[in-house]
Amino acid sequence: MSINLVASPRAEAAPGPSFTNPVVGAPNSADPTLVHHGGFYYYVATTWSSDVVLRRSPTLAGLRDAPERLVFRTGGTAMWAPHLEMVGDRWCLYYSIEQSGGPRRTHVLESSGRDPLGPYTCRGIIDLMPDNGWAIDASLLKLNGGLYMTFSAFSPQDNLRSIHIAPMANPWTAAATGTRISAPTLAWERQDGAVNEGAFALQRGGRTFLTYSASHCNGPNYKLGMLEYRGGSPLAAASWTKHAAPIFQRDAAAGVFGPGHHSFFSSPEGSETWIAYHANSSADQGCGTSRTTRVQKISWKADGTPDLGTPVSTSTAVQGPSGEAGVAAAPVVLRNRHSGLCLDDRDWATTPGAAVQQGTCSGAAVQDWALTPVSDGYYQVGNRHSGLCLDNYNWGTAPGAEVRQWTCNGNNPQQWNIG
Repeated sequence: MSINLVASPRAEAAPGPSFTNPVVGAPNSADPTLVHHGGFYYYVATTWSSDVVLRRSPTLAGLRDAPERLVFRTGGTAMWAPHLEMVGDRWCLYYSIEQSGGPRRTHVLESSGRDPLGPYTCRGIIDLMPDNGWAIDASLLKLNGGLYMTFSAFSPQDNLRSIHIAPMANPWTAAATGTRISAPTLAWERQDGAVNEGAFALQRGGRTFLTYSASHCNGPNYKLGMLEYRGGSPLAAASWTKHAAPIFQRDAAAGVFGPGHHSFFSSPEGSETWIAYHANSSADQGCGTSRTTRVQKISWKADGTPDLGTPVSTSTAVQGPSGEAGVAAAPVVLRNRHSGLCLDDRDWATTPGAAVQQGTCSGAAVQDWALTPVSDGYYQVGNRHSGLCLDNYNWGTAPGAEVRQWTCNGNNPQQWNIG
């Protein structure tokens, strides 16, 4: 089939609604990961229980009241630092778990499809340290065509809580145990306890930065530091240079203490980079359930390094990310090469389950379709009149499977490759 696309100029993406931090309150709001996919933000954080739960919202402002959805029951006694990331065409959800007082280790779930809400299958424990050793705060690093996992562990050399990296044979299997690339040796990494943990990669302009949390979360001086990859084997400490000063830390004047354990995510249309992190509102709150998730936009310095700025106060209004109000995709007409007819919202319907048909090309709103990029060359295709999206009805997989319109949700049945 050949489709002819006829489009008008694209409008500028509009920012989303403003909000104030925290975007997610206590208690399940430490160690956050935020991703944007298919028109929604997906949020996961520490729950202090056996459950992994996600929130979903089309805006950052909506996360605060978004319901928690149970996606997996781990069977452990406490779950820390979940990290959600797409690898290929599946989601991987990494988390640290303590089982019956044993060492905290990294487990991984894999989704059955492209929906971040699952369902998920447990792929088991990742052996990141010798002798089934303690290993937490895992996140993936894609570098030089290879797949690696960064994590925090007590180093066999000196028992310091350090950043390690391991090569991965696949997203749930380590090819070898990890090697240390950063230890808490500087004074600002040793306040209230010597700690390096919670590493997260940030890549731009051919450069790779590995940002991490430093000092102990029990004090107000928990903060972010940064390594930069300089070439060579990513498994060698000599391939990384540590920046001499922290890149993000407490701001007592703003009432923000212990900002750290973060993730980065992009605005819906991809032009902005944002940070999600947890912090406390007083100096004595420590590592517990008082920590809440805050977000803010970052920028870049003239030398190409990230500029995280200072943590914003909970009274500061933050403008939502660009494109959150809807990426204003130009309408297109979908014309069939053989028939010469155009795809049409049949009978001008507006309810889920609405049929589609081919009709004489007329330029009417029922023949205007908006193509919104999802990922990997796929698009969500929405109708201007109905407000619904083209849907593989009933998840059919056999030739002749029906196509209808349904409430736009970004799930696999609403992702189309235009070729």
